[in-house]
Amino acid sequence: MDPMKQSYDTLGEKALDRLYTISPPPHSPFPRNPISNEAKPGLKSHDTAEHPPEGKRDLYHLLRENALSDEASRLLWAQVNTVPSWVCWDQIARGQDCFYRYGGPILTGLAFQSLLGGMGAARVVETLARTGGFSTKVARHRLFETTQHILQCTQSLEFIQPGGAGHASSIRVRLLHAAVRQRIMKLARQRPEYYDVGAWGIPINDLDCIATIGTFSATLIWISLPRQGIFMTQGEIIDYIALWRYIAYLTGTPTEHFETPEKAKRVMEVLLLYEIKPTETSKILANNIIKSLAGQPPGFASEAFLQVNSRWLNGNELSDALGIGRPSIYYWALAVGQCLFFMAICYTYRAVPYLDRRKIATLRRVFWQVIIKNESGLGEETTFDFKYIPDLSKKTQMEDVLETGVRRVGIEQRNLQALGIGCILFALTAFFGSKIVIAVVKRAVKWLP
Repeated sequence: MDPMKQSYDTLGEKALDRLYTISPPPHSPFPRNPISNEAKPGLKSHDTAEHPPEGKRDLYHLLRENALSDEASRLLWAQVNTVPSWVCWDQIARGQDCFYRYGGPILTGLAFQSLLGGMGAARVVETLARTGGFSTKVARHRLFETTQHILQCTQSLEFIQPGGAGHASSIRVRLLHAAVRQRIMKLARQRPEYYDVGAWGIPINDLDCIATIGTFSATLIWISLPRQGIFMTQGEIIDYIALWRYIAYLTGTPTEHFETPEKAKRVMEVLLLYEIKPTETSKILANNIIKSLAGQPPGFASEAFLQVNSRWLNGNELSDALGIGRPSIYYWALAVGQCLFFMAICYTYRAVPYLDRRKIATLRRVFWQVIIKNESGLGEETTFDFKYIPDLSKKTQMEDVLETGVRRVGIEQRNLQALGIGCILFALTAFFGSKIVIAVVKRAVKWLP
């Protein structure tokens, strides 16, 4: 594993070097966290790939425009637009459907295990802390940006194919990673104590990227979903891993570890064993994530309920190491209710093909509206520009809970209702089941000689 800490996407980095030469980035100082509170007009689903937002510098379009005239740009453009022989579009489409078939528990797993639990990876958080993008004021926005990328990659088959919005966003993310890597390495050369390359590896190295793809796929399949009572079928597992293998290819991540579900599970287990070593920086980022989400739309969940989600999915040992609070038994009961709700919805709809198709289509629209279009979400599609600029001044620090504003009934009420219904059904089943057993025993006794 150690060699992968020093290797990275050289093709993407060479292309970025050339793009910076062709069109140098602004020399004026960057704001660290330029998140506006005002919602911006939404863009149509294809606009992100075809037309950059006015006034924004878009490296994807710069790459496309120079693909014929610049060698480094041509090589990267040719690579991302060459579909590997192992890609089966029907399989990719089925993998996309899996995301929405289990939409609720998958988003829960992504937020509380893939992202928050991932803060236990000591090396990775050293890079994240230096971007300034995980303060409480922007962590929620950054989570939504990551979710946008996933939604664009799963919105339809056309979105992930060459020229689609998901395809374009994957390339933007790849170039963004190269930009962050270059910036941190430049600062490390100026001040070696700023970032320890020997101990932590090249920023956003191959191992980090493999771990990221793994948390979005393998960790969900074998840890997050089962802990919520959800189990994919073997066919769904194969399809979902195939989808993320292709996304890995587009983002410059080595794909051989995702050739089969068995390989994906193996690399997940190795990374969990050797990479999860929480530090004080891990505590800061994990708690900032919870505080940035507390009382905020769309879920309006309390800090205690967010904490119990972390403990439910990551376990008490890791959560204690991350400094996550210990909520009361009431919130544990709500977590049970949430799992019962997810199980009832997911298994019922999966069992009926018509309902399954209807649910998938509905969640595609709802997630897009809530995360991207709504004022409480992103407000518009992001182009993954270089907003969170690493500098020598500071790292992300522990911060207070954001002002929640108007308090509304959120998912906790839904989970309480689901728990109540589940308890009633369990009691009725136990009651009538015992009646049936008693009746059968009595009849059997009569038949005895």
